[in-house]
Amino acid sequence: MDGTRHPRTRRGGKPMLTPREIQVLQHISRGLSYAQVGTALGVSPNTVTSHIKNAYRKLDVHTAAAAVMRAVELQLLGRA
Repeated sequence: MDGTRHPRTRRGGKPMLTPREIQVLQHISRGLSYAQVGTALGVSPNTVTSHIKNAYRKLDVHTAAAAVMRAVELQLLGRA
């Protein structure tokens, strides 16, 4: 192994985001805070943070804006 991180992908090269990670990104793309996302999904803001961190890792990004942009580029968010 060369030690390089590669995002986990499914066929077609899209990262394997869970349905919940996609839901969180959809809410973030609409400008909701982590607390608001948590309320909408019935989970704590800490759980939202966990989902978003996992999505960042899989998308190989470091900010919410970059995660949303990458997910849109990869057509992971569908039509909002």
